[in-house]
Amino acid sequence: MLLPNIYQADVDATDTRRKQGIVGQEMTEPAHIRVHEERANQYASREDFHRIFSQDSNGLYQLSLLLTRGSVKAEQCFVCGLEDCVAGNSVFREWARSWAKRAIIQNAIRELKPHASRSNSPLPAAVVPNIDELSSSSGGYFELHAVLRLGDFERFVFVMSVMEHYSEHECALLLGSSVPEVREARTRALKEMMGSSNPAMRQLPTPRPAMRGGQTTNSDPKCRRR
Repeated sequence: MLLPNIYQADVDATDTRRKQGIVGQEMTEPAHIRVHEERANQYASREDFHRIFSQDSNGLYQLSLLLTRGSVKAEQCFVCGLEDCVAGNSVFREWARSWAKRAIIQNAIRELKPHASRSNSPLPAAVVPNIDELSSSSGGYFELHAVLRLGDFERFVFVMSVMEHYSEHECALLLGSSVPEVREARTRALKEMMGSSNPAMRQLPTPRPAMRGGQTTNSDPKCRRR
């Protein structure tokens, strides 16, 4: 007569533990979802990058044009930069705009492959004033057409280190060169820029890539082959 009671007590205990587990799961799942959403919101989404390339298309395209010195390659690097950002690794949302510029720079480097000139002898640092003095004397702007007249390596170093504030080490790493080569190229570029007749900023006349619905109107197949 005791067996049915013992069996029933065991069943009741099992049901109680199962219900407690279900309730516990129901209580923890919303918290888990919130944590997941909070972490996801820390990273830039595809929509974030499309918005950045749309809202700042003038500045990003100008960066690409200064590096490539040609409208066709500039548009190609612009489009590839967007596609790399959208398909690339996750990046914090506050770094998204800087990451967009970095993607364009990396595409321009792959396209032009700028190298330091081995024939150029090192220039003494005293030849060129401090960059802060150069910026203040020109109102903080540089003649864009003078930048385009620089050699490839000097132009990349100037745009990256002076205009985008990359460190010498970052420039050397991205360009596949040494820090002394970057420093010498920066000195040569600054010296040539000091010789510019008109330091005022001018808008380049070359048209930028058209944007439609937050996306570029064309996609370069070369981006996927790299």
